[in-house]
Amino acid sequence: MKAWIYREYGGVDVLQLESDVPLPQINDDQVLIKVVAASLNPVDFKRRLGLFNLTDSPLPIVPGFDVAGVVVRVGSGVTNFKEGDEVYGDIIEKAFQNPKQIGSLAEYTAAEEKLLALKPNNLHFVEAASLPLALETAYEGLERAGFSEGKSILVLGGAGGVGSLVIQLAKHVFGASMIAATASTSKLELVESLGADLAIDYTKQNFEDLDTKFDLVYDAVGERDRAMKALKEGGSVVVIDPNDSTFVLTSSGEFLRKVDSYLKSGKVKAVLDPKGPFSFDKVKDAFSYLETNRAIGKVVIYPIP
Repeated sequence: MKAWIYREYGGVDVLQLESDVPLPQINDDQVLIKVVAASLNPVDFKRRLGLFNLTDSPLPIVPGFDVAGVVVRVGSGVTNFKEGDEVYGDIIEKAFQNPKQIGSLAEYTAAEEKLLALKPNNLHFVEAASLPLALETAYEGLERAGFSEGKSILVLGGAGGVGSLVIQLAKHVFGASMIAATASTSKLELVESLGADLAIDYTKQNFEDLDTKFDLVYDAVGERDRAMKALKEGGSVVVIDPNDSTFVLTSSGEFLRKVDSYLKSGKVKAVLDPKGPFSFDKVKDAFSYLETNRAIGKVVIYPIP
């Protein structure tokens, strides 16, 4: 099959598009997916740079966590999916503990049944591919922090892949009483459209200087010390630091099923970077763009032949 692959750690130039990569074999609890779309996450380039090489799977590696596609083969122990099902998910259960060698930037990939969910019919494969890792990270962070109805939240990085979903989940699923979010000047309207009551232009205002304090600060940019200053007494911080792995997601299709009705109703929606989707032969360009840290929402690869 065709797949993007790297045989050493490094910058985007280590990525090579190869056409003779062996198809992954499936275990009893796995399905084989014909990949239609895949999305990139910061963890993809951190892994490629070798930042967690001590616990990584052996090289060579086909990158990619997020997938949307069609089931073409089913393991003998699989009960929830059949051939022809349209599915999506984050196919790597633990990002920093021996992740799969063959990810989603390939024509085919294998994934455990428990990591996947049926794709909502109203979502295009591009939208579905953008969601799993970011949506699961957003949801798990809110859940772990005990966030609940009537509480207030400040989202740092409200226009990013995780932050844009935290805003929507906090509003529609968790029942936040007040949502504030930081973004750059050009992205303020976006975070307001997603449900933020207060959009803070971080280029002009320090969020920690606001009179308002919050029950939860969800930090998707790595500003832990400043985030602490924006808390109410007894409040808490969730940190998704681009340079730190303190919050480690365990992938599960369960999170996708929890928000299925909100995705189907359109209350929670995918946020896609307007520069995308990037075609399969432009994966290097997509990585280079993601690594500028200027992307809005998610960067998606589509179509995958």
